[in-house]
Amino acid sequence: MYVLILEYFYVMVKVEVEYCGICNFSGQCHLLREFLLASSPDLDISCRTGRRGSFEVSIDGQLVHSKLSCLAFPQHASVLAQVQKAERGEPVEKVLEQPIKDCVVM
Repeated sequence: MYVLILEYFYVMVKVEVEYCGICNFSGQCHLLREFLLASSPDLDISCRTGRRGSFEVSIDGQLVHSKLSCLAFPQHASVLAQVQKAERGEPVEKVLEQPIKDCVVM
């Protein structure tokens, strides 16, 4: 008689968001945080103030979104998809951006 033992290793994923406090992007960070925690409650996710104009998202130390580069916020579902890849031990990729709207140039 053979016994098959399956082991499942859970990988704790760390998400770090750097946001601009002057631009008041803290609300955007907390919305993303709540969205991610609703699907992955064991996530280690932190929001911290940083550079002016920033909304930078890193998963396990790898930058997956930079508002400084693309001027847009990330699509939450795209960030979640990359978090789930990281949980499976797969490499993460850049996330999709939200469309830029309500932009006023003075």
